[in-house]
Amino acid sequence: MSIVDDAITSRRSIRRFLPDPVPATTAEAILDAAARAPSGTNMQPWRGYVLAGAARDTLIDAVQAAFDAGEPGHEQEVRYYPDAFFEPYLSRRREVGWGLYGLLDIAKGDAAKMKAQHRRNFQFFDAPVGMIFTIDRRLATGSWLDYGMFLQNVMTAARGRGLDTCAQAAWSHYHRTIRPILGLADEETVVCGLALGFADPDAPENTLATTRTPARSFMRFAGFD
Repeated sequence: MSIVDDAITSRRSIRRFLPDPVPATTAEAILDAAARAPSGTNMQPWRGYVLAGAARDTLIDAVQAAFDAGEPGHEQEVRYYPDAFFEPYLSRRREVGWGLYGLLDIAKGDAAKMKAQHRRNFQFFDAPVGMIFTIDRRLATGSWLDYGMFLQNVMTAARGRGLDTCAQAAWSHYHRTIRPILGLADEETVVCGLALGFADPDAPENTLATTRTPARSFMRFAGFD
């Protein structure tokens, strides 16, 4: 296995981090490497905010307050999931969801514990660095595809430095709360948040091992000897 393969396959969505700080220079190096992602006509549609210390805490406090208040109108600007799930995606979603809840001793129907776990999204799962990524709303679908390659590069470059991440679509629901705190321009749409730091090795939720279907289950091979 190559070192690149190792960085890719060792990536996990970490949901509890150690408090150990991550230097700004390290975060910047990760993002500089990630920006080598391909994009249509080299448009480089990514933009974002890297938060630590008081800046991170200010955003966390505001979004958690909005979450606790159950403020209405916090829908995503761009829909991430379908209105109704179907196979095989429904089964895959359930597998990872109940796998996580099982590790955290959250029983089916325990709404209070589920809500508490969901709330942890909005403290970046204790990671010392949180990022909020945005895109110009005037761009088209191709730029969103390019953005996915950039985000994968961020997570892979982090693993190459011994760091862990969790990409979080949940933050996009609170774009109205985020907007004034970060001073987002009118054209900026919140894509997602991302937690960056060192995984807590003692956290049960970090032992979750998700499965992947092999290439021959989703690709057709032709013309090979």
